[in-house]
Amino acid sequence: MEPMNVDNGGLDAQIEQLMQCRPLAEQEVKALCEKAKEILMEESNVQPVKSPVTICGDIHGQFHDLVELFRIGGKLLVALKVRYHIELRSFVETTRVDSNLCGVVADCSMEQRLANGDVVVESEIFCLHGGLSPSIENLDSVRSLDRVQEVPHEGPMCDLLWSDPDDRCGWGISPRGAGYTFGQDISEQFNHTNNLKLVARAHQLVMEGYNWAHEQKVVTIFSAPNYCYRCGNMASILEVDDCNSHTFIQRKLVPIGVY
Repeated sequence: MEPMNVDNGGLDAQIEQLMQCRPLAEQEVKALCEKAKEILMEESNVQPVKSPVTICGDIHGQFHDLVELFRIGGKLLVALKVRYHIELRSFVETTRVDSNLCGVVADCSMEQRLANGDVVVESEIFCLHGGLSPSIENLDSVRSLDRVQEVPHEGPMCDLLWSDPDDRCGWGISPRGAGYTFGQDISEQFNHTNNLKLVARAHQLVMEGYNWAHEQKVVTIFSAPNYCYRCGNMASILEVDDCNSHTFIQRKLVPIGVY
């Protein structure tokens, strides 16, 4: 297949098309993923971000809710990343791609793996998908990871995507079968070592859309309302004006057909 030119005018049209919930052609998706991959390859594993910023959690493919998040919390992800080089990082863990699946799925999977980095807001809020790792004491260890690969079944990269905070102190075996549970003593030490105020993460359904843990050293943010269209949960995003001022915005499911 001949490479497709991705210019700003074409991207604007694609963004408009996606906002109307109309899918792109396979060739367009592949070209978009290739361009996004080029951009993401140049970015650090830990991306510094200035406030004001909106922190979101899992959306689990609920498109109309994604559009609503852009409406209330900011300005479609890959297309916007390529068009504006915005500070965009993925909270969502990778999936294993069967070799028999079509190439467009594989291309998107690679782009998603590259996006699985972390963010530090104003040097004080560490944003990641899952949680902490016993193999990682400081942010430099995260920066040195090779993320251009399928996520292994164990190790620091796996832990960052799969670990969860827990009421019990120390490290524990995760019931997920990957990653660890970590207690307040772990998060306090990590924050202290790295001069952080907060670890913001996703990965878990929380009924109010967000949940504080470890005496507000860790917060879970979940941005897919009524998860699987049956859980009845709220969604939330976290608006950070600066590290001393932040607001949670909660919302319910957007009815399909609104956009």
